[in-house]
Amino acid sequence: MIKNKNIFAILILSVLFVSCTDLIDPAQENIRDKETTYDDPNFGLGLLTQGYARIPTNGWSFSEVATDDAVTNVPTNGYLRLATGQWSASYNPAERWTSCFSGIQYMNIVLSETDKMTFAEDPVVDNLFKSRIKGEAYGLRALFMYNLLQSHAGWVNGTLLGVPVYLTELDITSDYNVPRATFSACTAQIYSDINNAIELLPVDYVDVGAVSSIPARYNTPGITTASFNRAMGARFLGLVSGRIAMAIRAQTALLAASPAFSAGSNGTWEDAAGYSAQIIALKGGLAGLPSTFNSGVAWYRNASEISALSAGSNSPESLWRGGTSNNNDLERDHFPPSLFGNGIINPTQNLVDAFPAGNGYPISNPLSNYSAANPYANRDPRLKEFIVYHGNTAGVTNAAINMTTGNDAVNNVLTSTRTGYYMKKLLRQDVNYNPNGRNTQLHYRPRIRYTEIYLNYAEAANEAWGSVADPKSYGFTAYDIIKAIRRRALGINTDPYLESIKTDKDAMRELIRNERRLELSFEGFRFWDLRRWKVSLPKLNEPAMGISVSGTLASPVYSTPSVIENRVYQDYMYYGPIPYIETLKFNNLFQNDGWNN
Repeated sequence: MIKNKNIFAILILSVLFVSCTDLIDPAQENIRDKETTYDDPNFGLGLLTQGYARIPTNGWSFSEVATDDAVTNVPTNGYLRLATGQWSASYNPAERWTSCFSGIQYMNIVLSETDKMTFAEDPVVDNLFKSRIKGEAYGLRALFMYNLLQSHAGWVNGTLLGVPVYLTELDITSDYNVPRATFSACTAQIYSDINNAIELLPVDYVDVGAVSSIPARYNTPGITTASFNRAMGARFLGLVSGRIAMAIRAQTALLAASPAFSAGSNGTWEDAAGYSAQIIALKGGLAGLPSTFNSGVAWYRNASEISALSAGSNSPESLWRGGTSNNNDLERDHFPPSLFGNGIINPTQNLVDAFPAGNGYPISNPLSNYSAANPYANRDPRLKEFIVYHGNTAGVTNAAINMTTGNDAVNNVLTSTRTGYYMKKLLRQDVNYNPNGRNTQLHYRPRIRYTEIYLNYAEAANEAWGSVADPKSYGFTAYDIIKAIRRRALGINTDPYLESIKTDKDAMRELIRNERRLELSFEGFRFWDLRRWKVSLPKLNEPAMGISVSGTLASPVYSTPSVIENRVYQDYMYYGPIPYIETLKFNNLFQNDGWNN
């Protein structure tokens, strides 16, 4: 909570950034003058906390229900409305303008005021605190800008524009009618902020045991291990670090190099591969990819790893995460009705068909030995792990889910599936949501997973120089990474399908994109990936398909897939709109091509 709405002139931002009433809500009795705030370290840290609270990936969006991967049984869901013809500049459930600009303004205040504040009496410790806090602010500002570009960058009269760039603390005399910067100028600002963050922050927060272990840039006269650990030690795990800043840079580079943005940016696949490779090197190269199914694929139900998480620490798969929480919210929302859940997210037949056979071949390939009469036999183990299909087991009793009858059947009650499938990924099967024995379990939400970074590298490297080349001597190739990911998922040491296409860039592109679709499913990627890849409009509008099941649990009969929900996207909807109300307020804020109101 910001304590003073006058001294930092934040009140005007509530008018500027789309009813940002959450930006300030100070209690009158807490109004303080500028001098007293400088002596209170909690004030500066509170400003920084406002940034963390606005990270877009703090919660699950399930934007997949606006893609070919899923639908929802909640008719008022924003992404359902978006996907079926109601997306506009006035109605945009994917909008990040408000929260991200609010976050940027908080970070601008942190950057302008931190050096005036006192965080510790010891000047060495005080300077370390200031370095860390400013580094975090630079990293968070870059993260907000990246999310703004993903959500709101677009073409305007032949120029790829980003968003307005605000770098200073705003006050009542500031000019708010600022034109949008070019996409390239925005990415340049992100890279500048990331460089500053890396300069100020340790790669990771660890307690050092010897002065010689303190990074050289912090090794000033009078520094001790105790002073370094007090400001930069392990108790700050979970805050933005140098490693996290590097990951944000890698995400930005991938976006800039992608087909939807490359023509109007300075982004290259080589840069995107290089930035991801730096993080992979920190992780230990190819060997750093979590190699077991439970650690790398089923990380969300790995009870031993989750229970071992201390404040801010990470699992082998998590590069950066939010906090842990002991609840049953996901299970309440997404368990099938027979497990007392609401079955909100319904995977599509489209997604089910994307899982290969157990031998690695796509099910459309005759070598997969796929049988439509027994469609879930001999399939990629991730299908059983991520999706509840007829006969799959779920819940604390490991009960077989029967889609032929009862509330789990298609469209039987409001909480029934619409597609013949329920989401299983992200849910802990040791949660019992039965009212007679209800319990909770620990959950966590990764902000960045290592598998994402490895997949980012595979995609960029394949585009830059092919899947089997390693011209930069990173020690791994796109092929190596995809082979490792599929070996972990499929449990096979030989992958004949991968071997047959590894020198075909186009075929590898499709395979890499499909592995990304599966590995990152239900984590908020598909909606944005389809757009940055600039897939064809028919692909963007691919209808969501589903099935029904008749017969019995033991002898099911599967219907021919049918259209459950159409997608209604226009050719300009690869890029999200600028909020309509903002374009009304500021005549220098041009709307992206195609969007009106």
